[in-house]
Amino acid sequence: MAGVLPRSGSSKDVDIISNDAYSHSSLSDIEDEVEPEAAFRLTIHLHGKAVELPFYQDDATIGDLSDTVAEELHIPPTNQKFHITPKTGLLKPPFKDPTLSLQSLREKRIVVMGATTTEVEELESDIQERNARMNKRRAALQAGRKVKANKHKDWKKVQDEARYTFHTIRPLPYLPNPEKSQRFLERLREDAGIKTSMRKHGFAVGLLTEMNPAEHTTHESRTLGLNRNRGEVIELRLRTDAYDGYRDYKVIRKTLCHELAHNVWGEHDQHFWKLCREIEAEVDKNDYRRGGRSVGSEEFFNPDDEGMDEEADGGGWSGGEYTLGGASGRSSSAAPTESLSRREIMARAAEERIKRQHDAMGKEQQAKKDAAN
Repeated sequence: MAGVLPRSGSSKDVDIISNDAYSHSSLSDIEDEVEPEAAFRLTIHLHGKAVELPFYQDDATIGDLSDTVAEELHIPPTNQKFHITPKTGLLKPPFKDPTLSLQSLREKRIVVMGATTTEVEELESDIQERNARMNKRRAALQAGRKVKANKHKDWKKVQDEARYTFHTIRPLPYLPNPEKSQRFLERLREDAGIKTSMRKHGFAVGLLTEMNPAEHTTHESRTLGLNRNRGEVIELRLRTDAYDGYRDYKVIRKTLCHELAHNVWGEHDQHFWKLCREIEAEVDKNDYRRGGRSVGSEEFFNPDDEGMDEEADGGGWSGGEYTLGGASGRSSSAAPTESLSRREIMARAAEERIKRQHDAMGKEQQAKKDAAN
C-alpha cells in the first residue's frame, strides 16, 4: 500500500523502490529532451532546388558538409562534387583542405552535383536488364534459329555490329539542345571506322553519353573523356566549355578511340598507346567520308577546335583528369605549349581566331576593290 513503509531489515524492498524511482526519473528526463538548436544553417542547391542543412558546431568544415550530404541526401562522397561561386571553384572529396570552414562559404552559392545511391542502382538495373535481353537473343541464335541466306548480305557482319556497339546512347537532358547531342552520339555510333574497329576488337559499350564540362573542369585540370568499368559507360566532352557550341567531330572521335583503348588497358603504358594508335589508324582507314564532309556533318564542324588536347584522361577504368600545360604522359608530337597554363592556352587560341577573322575580312575587302577596278 502507498502509506506503508518497508521493513528496515529488508534491503530487497528498498532496492525495488529505489529502482522504480530512478526509472521514473529517467523516463521524465527523456520526455523532456528536445532537439538541440543548430549553430547555423547552410543553403545548398541540388537539381535546381534550394536545400537548407543544419550544423550544430560553429567550426564545421567542408568535411562535415560532405558527411551531411551523404547522410541527408544519400549522395556518397565518391559521387559528390561542390561547385562554389564566386572564386572557390569545384571541390570534391578527398578535399585538398578538409579543414575549410563552412562559415567562410555562407555567403557563396554552393551547387551539389552527383548521383544518389538510388540513381546509381537504377542505372545498374538498366544495364542488367539489357544484358539479360542480349543473352536471351544470343541463346535463341545458338538454339538453331535459321537465317535465310542472302548472297548480297553479310549476316555475320550484321550480327557482329548488333553485338559490338554502343547499346544505349543518352544526352544530358538538362543541358541546351539535347536533341543535337543525341544526333552527335548517333553519328559516333554509326561511324563506319568506329564500327569496324569495335567489331575487330570485340568492344561492346553499355552506355555512351555526353559529359557536362562544368562538372569536369577545374583550375588545374580538364577531363575530355571517361571510361567506367571497362566500357560499361563512356562519357565524352561534346560541348565547348562555354556551352556555346560543339567541339570538332574528328577531335571527339579521337577521344573516343582513346577511351575504347581503356576497355583493355587502364594505365597509359606502352601496351595502351600501341592499342590506341591501332584503333585510330583503323578508324581513319575505314572512314569513307575522308577527303570531304557530308551535309550531315556540317553542324558538328568546328574549325577553331584544332585538337590540341592529345590525351583524353589520366588513365584507369573509372576515368581521370588531364591537366592542360602538364607533362604527364604527353607524346613526343605535342605542341610547344606544354608549359603554358590553361588560361594562357585559351587566350592564345582566341588571339589566333581573331587574327584569322581579320585576315579573312581583309582578303574579302581587297577582292571587292579588285573587282570594282
